Amino acid sequence: QVRVVESGGGLVQARGSLRLSCAASGRTFSSSAMGWFRQAPGKEREFVAAINWNGGRTNYAVSVKGRFTISRDNAQNTVYLQMNSLKPEDTAVYYCAADVSSGAPSVRWYEYDYWGQGIQVTVSS
Repeated sequence: QVRVVESGGGLVQARGSLRLSCAASGRTFSSSAMGWFRQAPGKEREFVAAINWNGGRTNYAVSVKGRFTISRDNAQNTVYLQMNSLKPEDTAVYYCAADVSSGAPSVRWYEYDYWGQGIQVTVSS
């Protein structure tokens, strides 16, 4: 069992920055891939970024590449999503997820086993 809890969301102006944190419990964290997804009102959940078990490989959605950075600290059981140059279209509930069956950074939400409750990010224009 892995428990995942997001923090760091909030309201920010366009072109601003936020850093999301994802604290995970469980001994499998350091061998698990971790991902960030988001869902805006009326839209489907979409992939944002993912990182492999040791931080050596990452994947990004085209829409955030160059603006967002995913990283992890296995000693702290934490994954981060640094979001820069935020746009109003980044407004969504952001979810952190753990893929305990694979260490590879998948872009497919259904490959993730454990999810956080989500955290709101609102970018004003």
